[in-house]
Amino acid sequence: IVLLGTEVKSLREGRANLKDSYARVKRNEVFLIGLHISPYTHASFDNHEPERVRKLLLHRSEIKKLLGKTQERGFSLVPLKVYFKQGKAKVEIALARGKREYDKRESLKRKEETREMERLRKRHKIS
Repeated sequence: IVLLGTEVKSLREGRANLKDSYARVKRNEVFLIGLHISPYTHASFDNHEPERVRKLLLHRSEIKKLLGKTQERGFSLVPLKVYFKQGKAKVEIALARGKREYDKRESLKRKEETREMERLRKRHKIS
């Protein structure tokens, strides 16, 4: 992953959030979108933008494989973790299939049921 100096320092402090981030292949390059790296606390005026688009460094053959898979319907690239290996920041990405419509309805139903249970529990003060 291509990072700025303050981003590396912030990552070493563990101040990154992968939620809602994904990778996209554009013109034979892979970019990570939506990765939030909090600004470095000890930096002066020259700090980085927390949610900028970051380029991933991959071999051409890896990019071709990913491009072929992501062009299939319903597949996307999702980052699983950010870690350091021999002083370099790495991102583990996975090929993921999106939820089907009936899966979404089922999880929404389950979520609504748990909310209702919590409301009842609070209303009757049951712990």
